[in-house]
Amino acid sequence: MELGDAYGDLGVGMTRKRKRDDGGNLLSNFSLDDLNQDILERVLSRLPTSAFFRLSSVCKRWKSVAASSSFKYACSDVSARDPWFFMVDPHLDRSIVFDSTEKSWKKLNYPHVLQSRHHNLMPVAASGGLICFRNSSGNFIVSNPLTGSCSELPPVELDQKNQYLHAIVMSSDRDGCKGSYKLILVHGQLPKLRFKVYHSTTGCWDDNVTLSRKVDDSIEFNFNDDTVVYFLSRTGNVVSTNMQRSPSKQYSSVIVNKNGEDLIYFISSSGTIMACNLNKRCFVEYPRLLPVFSEYSIDVVECQGEMLVVMLSEFLETASLRVWRYDEDARTWHQIAALPPAMSHEWYGKKIDINCVGAGDQILICMNSNELYTYLLCDLVKNQWTELPKCNMNGEAVEFMSAFSFEPRIEACV
Repeated sequence: MELGDAYGDLGVGMTRKRKRDDGGNLLSNFSLDDLNQDILERVLSRLPTSAFFRLSSVCKRWKSVAASSSFKYACSDVSARDPWFFMVDPHLDRSIVFDSTEKSWKKLNYPHVLQSRHHNLMPVAASGGLICFRNSSGNFIVSNPLTGSCSELPPVELDQKNQYLHAIVMSSDRDGCKGSYKLILVHGQLPKLRFKVYHSTTGCWDDNVTLSRKVDDSIEFNFNDDTVVYFLSRTGNVVSTNMQRSPSKQYSSVIVNKNGEDLIYFISSSGTIMACNLNKRCFVEYPRLLPVFSEYSIDVVECQGEMLVVMLSEFLETASLRVWRYDEDARTWHQIAALPPAMSHEWYGKKIDINCVGAGDQILICMNSNELYTYLLCDLVKNQWTELPKCNMNGEAVEFMSAFSFEPRIEACV
């Protein structure tokens, strides 16, 4: 792994003897070299992930620790790590991440297996320390972006007549062993939806499962998903009600677990939010946030185990970026965060597409248009919005279409 920024020598300050004016402290002669192997591994496993790849340059003992399987096991005991954001550039030929802890960009070595054996790989989902890619043949490859390890999943067989993919999500498999994962596909033509699950523990795909529509008389359904309406915008441009998403987010979807039930949310081509309950094998369409003849860009994210919607809309000659939560009991949308108007006004009329990803209490928003590109990090707890610094690699500014959130874990197995 190669990092795009510099770090100090990990040895400095860690093994140097501490001095006190009184000279009588038992810790004055203590160093990390005095720890046994097990304790040393546990101490080093708490370092920031970016530091792991410098361990081998400190000393021979630390190099041995970094390569040991017991060290990876110690890393797996760390319950959570601050997220990294895997950025998707238009060329799909490099791995650049944003470290949310150090607030910096890093360049990883693009996995050799992905680079040499597969072409046109598009990241489509992420979970834990893994990212899932899909190639032009429709096959899936799961990779740990830190170690470069990859595994191609068995080919998936979908109903040829109803193979349109709506959602691709990845999550930990609670029914499997530690570190196992599952990949879930939702496909078919509305209202005839099905889902299919791959389990890493068994290494195979389950059979298709049909989803039935959950009837809710309070919501007006529109399942004629192939119908596209065109209308004139306020500026005189022809606008389509059919969602035109960037290639990397055409399967924009999230999975959450509520009361032991897996729920998948995705955006239909008409711009509405669809909720699929995998345990009850049913789905429902949520009410629209805005009228059908409105201009907006929308995306769905998962934060702290719940689904949120991010929407960029235009009204009264200004742009508005807001975050919404759906109230299941009241069956209405509630705003929970909004970008200050002074920051969003410049985007009015720029035809910006937003692609978002959630991580804990944060949402990373990639904003792209022919005129500008920028990236915002929203802290939902503080309602604080921060613009990320521009990414420059080898003196060249790099633009990104979207991002995927993952936990940087060297122990994650494919």
